Amino acid sequence: MPSPDDDHTGTRIREQRRLARLTQRELANRIPYSYSLLNQVECGARPATADFVAAVAHALKVDVTTLTGQPYVTELQRDRLAELVRPIREALDLYDLGANPDLTARPAAQLVAAADRLCAEVRATHLRNAARALPGTIAELTHTAWATPSTELWRALASTYRTAHDITVKLGYYDLSAVALDRMAWAAERASDPCLGAVRQYMRALVYFREGEYTIGQRLVAAGHNVVAQAEESREALAVAGQLHLGGSVIAARADDVAAVVEHIGEARKIAKRIGDASDIHWLSFGPANVAMHRMSAAVEMGQYDNALKQARRIRLPASVATSRRAHFLIDQARTEMETGHTDAALEHLVQARKAAPEQTRYHPGARETIRGLVHTARRTPDTLNYMAAWVGL
Repeated sequence: MPSPDDDHTGTRIREQRRLARLTQRELANRIPYSYSLLNQVECGARPATADFVAAVAHALKVDVTTLTGQPYVTELQRDRLAELVRPIREALDLYDLGANPDLTARPAAQLVAAADRLCAEVRATHLRNAARALPGTIAELTHTAWATPSTELWRALASTYRTAHDITVKLGYYDLSAVALDRMAWAAERASDPCLGAVRQYMRALVYFREGEYTIGQRLVAAGHNVVAQAEESREALAVAGQLHLGGSVIAARADDVAAVVEHIGEARKIAKRIGDASDIHWLSFGPANVAMHRMSAAVEMGQYDNALKQARRIRLPASVATSRRAHFLIDQARTEMETGHTDAALEHLVQARKAAPEQTRYHPGARETIRGLVHTARRTPDTLNYMAAWVGL
């Protein structure tokens, strides 16, 4: 069995707790988790789940990334992904410079198509390809939108900013992802597109969900509903509203608001029944399958692992489900299998997630913590688990 290293979320929680001059008992009194669990996480005997980390970060008044160690720079450098982040950062800073007289851009129709292809690459989890193409596309769209403004071009530019957010979140650069969302709002306003504005509010809500600020997250979901209500009723507006309900369901689950979870899932299900699979709209993956996955995720977030496992085993994902969403579901299911003692099944689902989306899985905190948990609970570590642990850098 591999020896657990000293650089893990539990040790970082211990370091930050000591910097705050708190004992384990004092910190445990500030979070909705037991002293025993805190002790086990700090010593590495239990994985630090996303909800646990968010609660500790909130109590210690630090960013979640301070505790998770993101971005995972060593692995990113080894994979030659870290070098792709700086050009994205620079491209995001061009937004207010107007047209660039030294730039020759592709025709507008090609740029709009390029923005859409970037979204497709991210959903297919081809993060490296998307990250390489993104800065140039942002620069060309920025130039063209300023030179010959149109709703279509501003929408496409907002889409590239959304792609920048998606990539930087998946790689762990959360500070940069916040900048990308600000730029998305800026472009969406110029497009006068309430649906895009509502999508941005949905994504902002997930930022606060990750940070453990559930009240703010719920307010942002409500704000998103207010924004999308300004649009004419359409399949697009309904899909965005449905996705807002799904985001609201997992935020409510973390806040232990069961009634709100039931309400959000119920509303999303009604919309999905009405419009069917709408995964083509804003690349949100909205539809009946996504409603089922979010219902299962809400059970996971509420610690209802037996219920979540029953749901997960009943879900049959259609081929149309985006690879990124499929991998996220497999990681959630792996955590659920581990928490219910089905360690072999947990490992198998992690292997499936890796096969489907290697870049996304390697940098997913939930996958890494589940692998760590499996290492610590295994009496004898299978070669596959040894390989997975080494692969994510444990």
